[in-house]
Amino acid sequence: MSPWLHFRTQLLAWYRPERRPMPWKAEPAAYRVWLSEIILQQTRVEQGRAYYERFVETYPGVADLAAAADDDVMKLWEGLGYYSRARNLLKTARMVEREHGGRFPDTYAELLKLPGVGPYTAAAIASFAFDRQVAVLDGNVYRVLSRYAGDATPIDTGSGRKHFQAMVDRALGDARARLFNQAIMDFGALVCTPKRADCPNCPLREECVALARGEVYDLPKKEKKLKRRDRYFHFLVLDDGSGRRVIGQRTAADIWQDLYQFPLIEASSPDVGTGDLPSLPDWPAWLPAAELQFQRRSEAYVQQLTHQRIHAIFHRFEWTLMPGTLPEQRIVQNKMLENFAFPKVINRFLADKRLLLDLF
Repeated sequence: MSPWLHFRTQLLAWYRPERRPMPWKAEPAAYRVWLSEIILQQTRVEQGRAYYERFVETYPGVADLAAAADDDVMKLWEGLGYYSRARNLLKTARMVEREHGGRFPDTYAELLKLPGVGPYTAAAIASFAFDRQVAVLDGNVYRVLSRYAGDATPIDTGSGRKHFQAMVDRALGDARARLFNQAIMDFGALVCTPKRADCPNCPLREECVALARGEVYDLPKKEKKLKRRDRYFHFLVLDDGSGRRVIGQRTAADIWQDLYQFPLIEASSPDVGTGDLPSLPDWPAWLPAAELQFQRRSEAYVQQLTHQRIHAIFHRFEWTLMPGTLPEQRIVQNKMLENFAFPKVINRFLADKRLLLDLF
């Protein structure tokens, strides 16, 4: 028996749907498969499940999502991070409604044309929702294949992805893709895990090259090392004394696009005195520093992103002469802040019972 025939035979014999129950498995309609796959990009299943259930409850079908207000969707997405996924969610829903009559395209090639749908997501939707014969390639699949074949080809390069796509295509063979894809993904999540692989009970152990070589935890390999830069955000928390605050929406092509924030001054260091902020280039032109009464300054809050580390400090001022309107800003009551989607670091600040450190 060839290694890949052995692989799929043992894998499919091992697979049981009940081993890893998911709400979208029970009803593999294209909308729900697509929604689950977008949510699970860069998100653990344990966290993503609750978001999926809330989205399905709020927007039962693609037409409901297409008609939703952008702010409402961003608020529902709040906490998941990688907000470009939420923006693409809306773009795709509206494209499906406008260009496809409310029905998702049913081929891998057409699915790839949808915003935010890459090769893995297109393969997942095509196989699970439409029973197309295409193999998926995600983190779990890379790990299983790399270990089984003892293959150290880096998975984070274009040539590496092509290499492993060809490998998973061989592994799929003539098996039904819908079953094979779910089996290999579940196997990577339950047996061939990153740090606690169940090698003694693995049905593939006899042919596993990494196990034979003692290299299970050395695979898969990546070529590129993650470089993370530090950014220092100084937020201005402006209070007019009657419970009104100033917030604005991030519209630039940067992190947290379309989320809300307090007026922001980005500096080259966290070691900037509150009194020095008005002299920095990012100080808002509409904000008269002489009218502000400094109250408190927070500790530094840190949020780790994939390529960035955000250090956020919140400076609270009372601005009793706050006008009724401001350019490109919103003035809202404190109790209304919960209706807006904020980055995680601002939500931590708002929820922190220690909140602001009294520096007087």
